Amino acid sequence: MTHPNLSQLHPYPFEKLNKIKSELTPPEHLSHISLSIGEPKHKPPQFVLDELTNNIQQVSSYPTTKGTEALRQAISEWATQRFFLAKNSLSADKHILPVNGTREALFAFTQAVINPNESYSQSLNKRPLVISPNPFYQIYEGASILAGAELKLLNCLEQNNYLPDFNEVTDAEWQRCQLLFLCSPGNPTGQLLSSKQYQELITLADRHNFVIASDECYSELYREEGNPPVGLLQACAEMGRNNYARCVVFHSLSKRSNLPGLRSGFVAGDQELIQQFLLYHTYHGCAMSVPTQLASITAWQDEQHVIENRHQYREKYRLFKETLDGVWDIQQPPASFYLWAKTPIDDVLFMQKLFSEQHITVLPGRFLSRDNNGVNPGENHVRMALVASLEECKEAALRLKTFIQSLK
Repeated sequence: MTHPNLSQLHPYPFEKLNKIKSELTPPEHLSHISLSIGEPKHKPPQFVLDELTNNIQQVSSYPTTKGTEALRQAISEWATQRFFLAKNSLSADKHILPVNGTREALFAFTQAVINPNESYSQSLNKRPLVISPNPFYQIYEGASILAGAELKLLNCLEQNNYLPDFNEVTDAEWQRCQLLFLCSPGNPTGQLLSSKQYQELITLADRHNFVIASDECYSELYREEGNPPVGLLQACAEMGRNNYARCVVFHSLSKRSNLPGLRSGFVAGDQELIQQFLLYHTYHGCAMSVPTQLASITAWQDEQHVIENRHQYREKYRLFKETLDGVWDIQQPPASFYLWAKTPIDDVLFMQKLFSEQHITVLPGRFLSRDNNGVNPGENHVRMALVASLEECKEAALRLKTFIQSLK
């Protein structure tokens, strides 16, 4: 026997994509350019790799689930400076837990937080409610389903600047809500929540007693140097809420430092939630290896490589914009490395024709979203991840220009 809710899980977006591509024949004379997967391709920092290899012998020791004090302290110092937190308010001992990437942590945290026996939901004979943006990172959906919760989706539409409209949630739904997923910068939209919006949601969480899980793994890739995105803990600090009650954030080195294979990130916030998640994680068996922890410390302590990383993405956005100006209306978002672009034809057909004619892979928007209230907010959009090299992105922009012109 298996978990009864496993059958409710949707295929992952890239499973759908690969199935369609397997039936297509791309032009052999053109090299393949992938813009579909958000996997950074910039060179990882050499000093991080050196730290990893120089300490590889420490794989002979079992790591603790809580991680080393040195790593948690490095994370605390980084987050405190980055998000303008009150000094010593984000305790390395009480408020931080290193994790093996945010994907695993988002899923596990949901299992630890959702209470299927919560009295309010039971009195209504309903399942606990999780609220999520739509489109979304599919882990939010899968984690909610396997935790036995109902998922309410908030469409991120152009008329709302591709942000969720939280006014769509009724008081009764807020009362049923146990977990609210936020993603800012958004995947796939790259749009940002403001401090005011965060604070309004924190007030709602207090009133209705739910947890806010803010996925901020793209927070260090932003358009304007010196104007970084606001984070949930920063909004807490601006409210004088230095205990971060009901608020938890998820961060990673994958995008910030071009280290997706290192599987290194952290969860931070509400002390009680972090300590309960530590208990869950101890049984879950997800301790980070000591060499990974030592390498991670060096990454969190350095900002120069992150500045250079942002510069490379800005160059690629500029190149796309200049090449496609007047041909395809694409807009650089405030943050992330994605383009969330409207398509002149059906998004799946767009992907098929682009691959078949120009050997470029993009991800149809509907693969990242669900039909909701008669609308699929990903329909007639594609997500393009500008992760390839500058030369490949230049070539991709030229091919896209040719392709869009052929559609017209």
